[in-house]
Amino acid sequence: MKLLDRRRFLRLATGAAALPPATRVASAQAYPSRPVRLIVPFGSAGATDITARIIGQWLSERFGQQFIIENRPGAGSNLGTEAVVRSPADGYTLGLFGAFNAINATLYQKLNFNFVRDIAPIAGLIRFPNLMVVNLSLPTTTVPEFIAYAKANPGKINFASPGVGSTPHVNGELFKAMTGINIVHVPYRSVAAAVTDLLAGQVHVIFGTSASTIEYVRSGQARALAVTTATRLDVLPDIPTIAEFVPGYEASAWYGLGAPTGTAADIVERLNHEVNAGLADSKVKTRFADLGGIAMPGSPADFSKLIAEETEKWAKVVKLSGAKAD
Repeated sequence: MKLLDRRRFLRLATGAAALPPATRVASAQAYPSRPVRLIVPFGSAGATDITARIIGQWLSERFGQQFIIENRPGAGSNLGTEAVVRSPADGYTLGLFGAFNAINATLYQKLNFNFVRDIAPIAGLIRFPNLMVVNLSLPTTTVPEFIAYAKANPGKINFASPGVGSTPHVNGELFKAMTGINIVHVPYRSVAAAVTDLLAGQVHVIFGTSASTIEYVRSGQARALAVTTATRLDVLPDIPTIAEFVPGYEASAWYGLGAPTGTAADIVERLNHEVNAGLADSKVKTRFADLGGIAMPGSPADFSKLIAEETEKWAKVVKLSGAKAD
């Protein structure tokens, strides 16, 4: 009896061990069987929200289930991010994440989550270049001239941003650190207010997103000295990169899709596959290009690597600048 019991136990144990993978496969094949929430950690109408709605519409069509955009603004994106982290890891709550998360990891002293640890990266979506734009009254037309002028006038040039820890702010701080110049940061409550004062001459320079500055450059109301990305932009081929004069400089705003840590790998892979299909679709590509963005297709591992590298990179810049969240 003991031998029979042992054999029976082994057969049952072997059968039980085989059940979880089969269950996971069935679950992945059925996913999603109900609407999916896509949490955006900012309000509506901004680049983050628009990006989420473009990819959300694509995923809704591909999966035959609604991907519902839920705006959760507050605390510089931290409220929305925490809402994703605290949700069940079942694939039915996703989040739109970005460079702001990588910056906040150091900017905020006490967060209720660890961005790198608590988020399962799904896919990169889009990268937005920033433009180094100056007021027309500033007597500089190139990056080397700007650096020379700033060094000759330490502390007399100021740069605007839509707030402490925003991508335009840390882009400017990185530029300061790599060139050794002394320019003064002036934070605003919005990018619109910052750009308005730039055009009026109240501030001298902004490292603003292409979406918020490109039309003023095209209309001749402001002067673009360079782009912050590693390569030139197709829409502004005559504008050099900062890296052409400051080797190694690269900065941009980027967005990607993630889920709570612990979300099943097969669900993550399915979402990644469909996101990449969307980034290759001509209509989606055109909508992102109209925003001035560059698609970032890749694997979950690629997006994970970007998150880790950006978090480490901006930690150094934030610490060096002494910036802290209000």
